[in-house]
Amino acid sequence: MHNHNSSDIDSNKSAAMSAYLIFCLPLMVARHSRFAMYHANQGLLLLLYAVFAHLLLVLLPGVENLLMPPLDISVFALAFIGIRNAHDGRMKPLPLIGKLVLVR
Repeated sequence: MHNHNSSDIDSNKSAAMSAYLIFCLPLMVARHSRFAMYHANQGLLLLLYAVFAHLLLVLLPGVENLLMPPLDISVFALAFIGIRNAHDGRMKPLPLIGKLVLVR
């Protein structure tokens, strides 16, 4: 968990929460916010995970129909965790994928 500024969180909580639906939104409306940028990074990681995992499954015929539902559930669950973390003012990495930094 990271140190964070309560006024930054209060001012940018909505932008941070939106990062899990549209990761680039905080980049446009709250670029100055460490809190929003943290969640923009987490949202981007989630998007990349979803896209690459879906592409991988498409390349593996036969298991695609079996593994797609759990993959989609995992993406939904990670988005929920991220939105909840942003709502609660936490800068906590998503499980499994959240340790990478692509957006500062």
